Parts: sequence; C-alpha cells; structure tokens
Amino acid sequence: MTDRTPLAERIAAAPISWGVCEVPGWGWQHQPPTVLAQMRDLGIAATEFGPDGFLPDDPQAKADTLAEYGLAAVGQFVPVVLHDPGVDPLPVVEAAMAGLVAAHASTVVLAAATGAQGYDARPELDAAGWSTLLGNLDRIADAAAAQGLTATLHPHVGTMIESGEETDRVLAGSRIGLCLDTGHLLIGGGDPVRVAQERPERIAHMHLKDVDLAWARKVQEGSASYTDAVAAGMYVALGQGDVDITAIVRSLEQSGYEGWYVLEQDTVLAGDPADPTTAKGAGDPVADVRSSVAHLVGIAEGLSA
Repeated sequence: MTDRTPLAERIAAAPISWGVCEVPGWGWQHQPPTVLAQMRDLGIAATEFGPDGFLPDDPQAKADTLAEYGLAAVGQFVPVVLHDPGVDPLPVVEAAMAGLVAAHASTVVLAAATGAQGYDARPELDAAGWSTLLGNLDRIADAAAAQGLTATLHPHVGTMIESGEETDRVLAGSRIGLCLDTGHLLIGGGDPVRVAQERPERIAHMHLKDVDLAWARKVQEGSASYTDAVAAGMYVALGQGDVDITAIVRSLEQSGYEGWYVLEQDTVLAGDPADPTTAKGAGDPVADVRSSVAHLVGIAEGLSA
C-alpha cells in the first residue's frame, strides 16, 4: 500500500519497558510523569496505557494525560479470566474500552488470565474451558468492533494461552485478531517467525521483544521462574537477543501490516536508575528503548532501500 504510514512512524512504547507492571512486588516502580516524559524525549509517537492505576481511571483524564506529553494512545493490556463459565469477562473489558475510545486508541490487548496473581504457574484447560474461552473471545471481538476498536488475544507466559499450539487453536477456533508478542511466544515454546510468515492476516497488533534464549530455556524447563528470569535480564534490547526481528518485520510489512510496533522489553527494576545509591543493577530503560528504536528504524530503512 503506497499510502501506508511509514514503519518509523508506527513505533510505540509501553510502560513495562520502564518496569511498570500490574504484578504485586514486581520491582521498583517509576511514576507516570517520568515514564511519559522519557517516551516523549525518545521520539516515541504513542504508548499503551500500562496497568490499572498508572494513568487516571477516568477515561477522559487518561486521554488528557497522554496529550500533555504529546503521546497518542495505542491500546491497553487487559488480563482477564476467559475460561471460567462462572466469570463474565465483558464488563471488565468494556470498562477498559471506554478509556480506549476516549483516547482515540485502536486496540484491546487481552491476556487469558489464570485467575491467580503473577505468571509463574498456570492450570491446563479442559474441553469445557476451551469452549468457554473461545466463545468469550468472539463475544469480546464483536463488542470491541461495535466500539470501533480491534480486540486481540496476546499469548503470554503464565496465562491460559502461551504456547504455539495454544495460539494455533485460538486462531482456528475464534475470529479474534492476534497480538503477536515475539518474546512471550518464543518463551512459551512457539515460533514467532512461523506465525508472522504463515498467518500475517490474523496479526492485528505487535509487541516486539528480543530474548536471551538461554534464560528462556530455563523458564521452559522450570529451573527458573518467569519473574526471576525477567529480573535477570531475559529480555534485551532489539537486536541483542535470539529473536529474528528482521524476518518478522519483513514478513508483516510485505503482507501489508498497517498497525503499531509496540516496543516491550519487560523489565524488573531493582531501584531508581536516576538514584546513584540504587542505580547499580537497576538497569537503564532509556538506553535500552533508544537502542531498540534505532534497531527498528534500521530494519525499516533496509526494507525501503
């Protein structure tokens, strides 16, 4: 498509790259003004909302807060129980959609929550659970479309949908779009390159991550918890890990993908990176996001050459 927005203008961010996460006890948490100002200063065009409580609850206040920093809204990560017939996920998702509509965002990013806190363990779905989950995905997809939004399912480590096989079953059994998270799918045992090449028409949203495969293997074999692996640096800046980011982006762009590329480097901060007494071991989100932006822009330039 000749009128498609250039890839370099479709790069967005997410607060998790700054260590802001919904999981209790995740790590030291940045405050919104710092995160949003640093996104703006890095030239990021847009962001996802982050966890509940990061931005104001009021939908218009969410939009106004982002506008103060010159940031557009992309979407919101909404972990919700989808497999339990005794739980109706729609009210939770509809509440999130109100904020998305007010902020002129485009995307609901669902994760099939287990119902427990954290991402270190999960039960297995039985046939009834699968039926309920797939039915709820279609209900939510229809409700989102009625609001002018796109609903996507995000395979995520420690949720009911994390593996390549589970992702394939969602694509075969529901109408919902896919949020392809290149890191979570790899850690869950899937192949993000295969999905990008074989099912690009179902990919409605992207979370770009790069992964240290050695740590991913530890999570897969159970010798390290997901949270501990993240804290140890399992996620790295784009181009510094084992995910073939170039192949994935090339496949999507050649297939006509018009959506956002959300840079997500899940991070656990040991302390405030700006505080010299805690900076050691705290990581530097700004440096990593800057590196990831440069890597993605380089891929875009290579594709257009």
